Amino acid sequence: MKRTDFAFELPAELIAQEPLAERSASRLLEVNPGLESVAHRAFRDLPSLLSPNDLLVFNNTRVLPARLFAQKQTGGKVEILFERLLGDGSALAHVRASKSPKEGTLLLVTPDDQSDVSEFTLRVTGRKGALFALSPESGSLKEMMQCFGHMPLPPYIDREDTHEDRDRYQTVYARREGAVAAPTAGLHFDPPLLNALDALGVRRTELTLHVGAGTFQPVRADNLEDHVMHREYVDVDQTCCDAVNACRDRGGRVVAVGTTAVRSLESAACQSEQGVLVPFEGDTDIFLYPGCRFHVVDAMITNFHLPESTLLMLVSAFAGVGTIRRAYAAAIENRYRFFSYGDAMFLTKSELAG
Repeated sequence: MKRTDFAFELPAELIAQEPLAERSASRLLEVNPGLESVAHRAFRDLPSLLSPNDLLVFNNTRVLPARLFAQKQTGGKVEILFERLLGDGSALAHVRASKSPKEGTLLLVTPDDQSDVSEFTLRVTGRKGALFALSPESGSLKEMMQCFGHMPLPPYIDREDTHEDRDRYQTVYARREGAVAAPTAGLHFDPPLLNALDALGVRRTELTLHVGAGTFQPVRADNLEDHVMHREYVDVDQTCCDAVNACRDRGGRVVAVGTTAVRSLESAACQSEQGVLVPFEGDTDIFLYPGCRFHVVDAMITNFHLPESTLLMLVSAFAGVGTIRRAYAAAIENRYRFFSYGDAMFLTKSELAG
């Protein structure tokens, strides 16, 4: 298929710029492959779509305040977005400046793009592809982010981050720091909804995928087969595998909360013997697009995705290209809110995807 097969027109006013006052007040579009109609629900109605045999799989990654401002010794302004924190205390980062800093450049980390006073400095130690290797010379990366870090809101949110985003661009169950973008399907869950799911007897388990900034990178290749995916850290542990295998044994559905949970489970399945999921920790660059099969996930919860994006291709592979086209048309017609702070969909796997 072609990249342009996944283009669509979206009115700008449907791109959510702020979260709703209540997480679970979002809308939920229920989509079943093969059906011409969709069902319009509130997200807090999710328990009515699940049974006690089902398993919800959450991504427990925590978003870092990974966007920083800095200044070169020459006075040039720099914007930094950490992509990955490394075990030695350094980081790989996207760096935006009028002139790219050379190896050895010292960067003064500042509270904002107007300041020039700080106790924190970073040294550019090299390049790794498009990313810059940065090592702290005074202060640690964690201290820099705690003091001066900004939440890395997506580029389609046309405003500066606020204190509220520190809470709302984060799931309520986030615990493993390392992401620079939120697993947005999880943003709709709040304690009352989780309690309602527990009362119903729906099981829960967790995995980790540290979402990178590459999730917002557009597909540039005309043919999907030519696209090269970015790599992200994944950890699907034994507890998660046991929960998935037990769900299969009792005849329940594995319901992934977000495309990151889908990609994590399907990455682990690539390492597994047929029929049994085994632990997987490492980097994944799995690209799921129409024609791919899904070996673990039976249903998924996901937000609405950008035109021509890898995530739109993933949900199209899962539920069917025609089904997703009709669902997105219905969402636009009914004024659903799109993207990170927007509404969600509940998708059941197409027979062709399994």
